[in-house]
Amino acid sequence: MALQFQGRRLSPVRVLIVAAAIAALVAGGLAYWHRANDSAAAADADQWFGAYVDATSTPFYDIGASAAPEQRVVLGFVVADPEDDCAPSWGGYYSMDEAAEVFDLDRRAARVNAAGGQIVVSTGGLLNDELATACKDPAATAAAYRAVLDRYQSTTLDLDIEGDDLSDAEAGQRRVEAVLQLQQDTDFQLWLTLPAATFGLAPEGVAEVQRMLDAGVRIDGVNLMTMNFGQTRESGQSMATASIQAAQTAHQQLDELYQAKGQKLGERSLWRKIGVTPMIGQNDLLGEVFSLEDAVELNRFALAQGVGRVSFWSANRDAGCGETYPDLNRVSNNCSGVAQDTGQFASLLSAGLGQQTPAVAPSLESSGEKAPVETAIADDPDASPYPIWNAQFAYVKGDRTVWRKNVYEAKWWNQNSAPDAPAGKDQPQPWSLVGPVLPGDKPAAVLEAPAGLYPSWSPEKVYTKDDRVLFEGRVVQAKWWNTAQSPEAALQGSTDSSWMVLDNATVRKLIDKKPAKTPSAPSKASATSPAAEN
Repeated sequence: MALQFQGRRLSPVRVLIVAAAIAALVAGGLAYWHRANDSAAAADADQWFGAYVDATSTPFYDIGASAAPEQRVVLGFVVADPEDDCAPSWGGYYSMDEAAEVFDLDRRAARVNAAGGQIVVSTGGLLNDELATACKDPAATAAAYRAVLDRYQSTTLDLDIEGDDLSDAEAGQRRVEAVLQLQQDTDFQLWLTLPAATFGLAPEGVAEVQRMLDAGVRIDGVNLMTMNFGQTRESGQSMATASIQAAQTAHQQLDELYQAKGQKLGERSLWRKIGVTPMIGQNDLLGEVFSLEDAVELNRFALAQGVGRVSFWSANRDAGCGETYPDLNRVSNNCSGVAQDTGQFASLLSAGLGQQTPAVAPSLESSGEKAPVETAIADDPDASPYPIWNAQFAYVKGDRTVWRKNVYEAKWWNQNSAPDAPAGKDQPQPWSLVGPVLPGDKPAAVLEAPAGLYPSWSPEKVYTKDDRVLFEGRVVQAKWWNTAQSPEAALQGSTDSSWMVLDNATVRKLIDKKPAKTPSAPSKASATSPAAEN
């Protein structure tokens, strides 16, 4: 007789348990896969630090001397030229050519790039018209954005949209069209800098982001101006805590905006699209002070969450105000209003953000390598904007010279001090590095004064302090009483001469100020009148 085995039948409850277990395993695997992809995507995105610099604020900030390698410098603000709505200008005061001439922006930007840093161009700001607001032609606006990025070799465009610019929906649509055109043929990162409160982005800011996403603009990040919170900050809440709350809420807002477009970004990927920008020290609102302790706390949060960007307003203010500053509650463009070391906020906020730890260089003794030989670099007078440095010349404060393909400016009187000579510890260096000689640089043409602007120099005359004469086409001014002392030495750069040579800018003002003489026919009376002889 054959035996038959009757299998046990699974109950419906057991089937459900097994199915739930399998579903849990699948869900867990998918969640792990999504987290892994999210982490990988976040790792591919930049995380960076870059302080804002008010480019046109005086004294002009030396970006080349202050930016650390691998950091970015956010230059603000490019706005519409008041005389040409579609032309970019710095703060409405300087064209790009004028900025190069007045405060050497081209050369200083080139120095940042050469040191491994990056220039970020920021447009808009609170006080002037962003280009898309003033310019009614999106193509011309795109061309203006492109011109500024190209000029400073920048790969990041920061659209700082606030105030009237943010509430102007028509300008916002033109801005979208301009950015879309620019993204078609230019590879760059796009950041939107928008006002924030503890509740995150205001409705106008949300609308600006949504316009961009609806049009298909690729946004690399949204930078929150975490400052001037006003009544949205709870009593006793620190500025760092308020900034963190703003970032967390904006994170949720971005998540909803992207999901509405059918894009599900992971949590860490979304954090990479968030930037935070506090105003260091005393804010514009009384009682709001972003302290050094706030900087430490915000930096820790940024590192823990993987925030994509940290900036602050502004590098010009990253210094103590000093004992002579009368009122620390009054906001200054040149100091923070809190007790600090110069550059301390930049150091605290940037710690660990997007910077590689420098490798320890092997010692020459252990490596067996020979010490490098100093490379000879020949300067070309015909391709240098200033005279080549000469050990025999005496230089005074403000004098510029070219040495080994770089431009230097004298801090004080010096002679026979090579501009790139290393200074010992605690020893002052009489030169400051401005930046490299740029392609296309040529010697500045000497402005020759027209005959008759001043009398010609005469060895027989006595001159007193501030007397001006013409000598070999140049205007020279007496520094003290002298006679029979030729201005030739002054033209050769001597500081011991009794004369000083006026620069081109001063001579141009004198020429423009001098009224033109209109010849007229002499009257009959003029030939015999006694007044004609006086």
